[in-house]
Amino acid sequence: MYVIIAYDVNVERVNRVKKFLRQHLNWIQNSLFEGEITPADLEEIKMGLKKIIDEDEDMIVIYRLRSADAMKREVIGVEKSSMEEVI
Repeated sequence: MYVIIAYDVNVERVNRVKKFLRQHLNWIQNSLFEGEITPADLEEIKMGLKKIIDEDEDMIVIYRLRSADAMKREVIGVEKSSMEEVI
């Protein structure tokens, strides 16, 4: 499956969330990651994020797609991440 994860967390936890997600997904821009993973990987990511964030204060949004082919991606402006790493 292909996932897109966006987050809005307290500044005290931003770097920990970013560092954790970089281990599993491709960084796209501030607070946004995406990549192809397995359902088991997604469960591991969700469990890891729940350990880092404060669920009463922070927000994580996970979009799931069947594959990268199921989405059409368009960037306006400067591409901040390398597409070779994503595709």
